[in-house]
Amino acid sequence: MTSPRTLLSEWKISPKKQFGQNFLADPSTAEMIISRSKILPENIILELGAGLGALTIPLAAAANKVYAVEKDLSLVPVLQNEILSRSIDNVEILNENMLKLDIKKLAAKHDQRIVVIGNLPYNISSQILIKLIKERGFVSRAILMFQKELARRICGNPGSKDYGRISVMLKYCADTVKIAEVKASLFFPKPKIDSEILEIKFKDRPDFMVDDEMFLFSVIKAAFGKRRKTLKNSLSGSELGISAQTAETALNSAGIDPSRRAETLTIEEFSKLGNAIYRGVIR
Repeated sequence: MTSPRTLLSEWKISPKKQFGQNFLADPSTAEMIISRSKILPENIILELGAGLGALTIPLAAAANKVYAVEKDLSLVPVLQNEILSRSIDNVEILNENMLKLDIKKLAAKHDQRIVVIGNLPYNISSQILIKLIKERGFVSRAILMFQKELARRICGNPGSKDYGRISVMLKYCADTVKIAEVKASLFFPKPKIDSEILEIKFKDRPDFMVDDEMFLFSVIKAAFGKRRKTLKNSLSGSELGISAQTAETALNSAGIDPSRRAETLTIEEFSKLGNAIYRGVIR
């Protein structure tokens, strides 16, 4: 593996802050990530943010097919050269925006759910997670690297300050575990904080069924929109467009004290609340 500093210098490219570019510079860490991710020979991989190929190359050796997504057009020829120089023939580079990818189309080409892996830019991490949650019917699991503070929020539990919209949505449809930590010193340029790698395994079906999943996600978003307020007030002052009386009625129907706050609710309670509002407003 050629060092990122050397490659970027040879191609006269500078890392771009707007893309959150921090390139993994340690081959043993890349191999560790692949090993702990338990990639199987039959897996179809969607790699988000392929960069200079630090993960792409070992992924190609472990999996059936790798779709390497890289938005930065200036990095594409570098990545292509790294792949061709190693005679790798099972990698397809996609110069696309991660948020606009047609995951369903990729999965359909292989008639199987795909595995997503990548080092996500901080500024779009939450948007990527929401996209994967909504399109999880085509994704079996995701192995993603996040800055430590965001990883804590993703894994947050009820009652903690880290618990929020993303952690609730994930608890609804997935099991999430930390599989590794990666020091900031192993990247170029060096980020300010260390990273954690999370494995998100999407469930075949949620533990708590709801009348309308997208409506539930809207309720969760509304509840955390003004997290310092009581649920009654945060819900009634939200995009749901419901009155304080309707919010209170739904909360009581779900067995939830209207004076509680969003961060105290379990996923079971959110599911009951989503159904109560849906049945009172939509039906």
